[in-house]
Amino acid sequence: MTSYSSGQAAERSGFSIDTLRYYERIGLLKGIHRTESGQRRFTDDDVTWLRLLRCMRDTEMPLAEMRRYAELHRAGPDRMTERLNLLEDHGRRVEGRLEHLQSCWTVIRDEIHTRTAAGQPVC
Repeated sequence: MTSYSSGQAAERSGFSIDTLRYYERIGLLKGIHRTESGQRRFTDDDVTWLRLLRCMRDTEMPLAEMRRYAELHRAGPDRMTERLNLLEDHGRRVEGRLEHLQSCWTVIRDEIHTRTAAGQPVC
């Protein structure tokens, strides 16, 4: 079985080592194996979980919701509906932000085209 040091897991997930420690402390990471000397060792499953957490953070899911999702995940298949509801709610918020960003980009792009077509500086 492949295992990764904290540094390797951080690199693969995009989190800092300090964030990995923090996530373990607040319960987002559970069951991280430690060597006899106390060093954390992450599995492929741990790294996959970290990548999901990275996506949640990158899409601005609040830590409280991430913790709730982790609790529901650990509770097993009986809580699948709640997990999916949480993700769907978050997905709707992400879609709303994407629509807003697309609208902003359209305004900016139009300003660039208007200014450059008129030979004016864009500022």
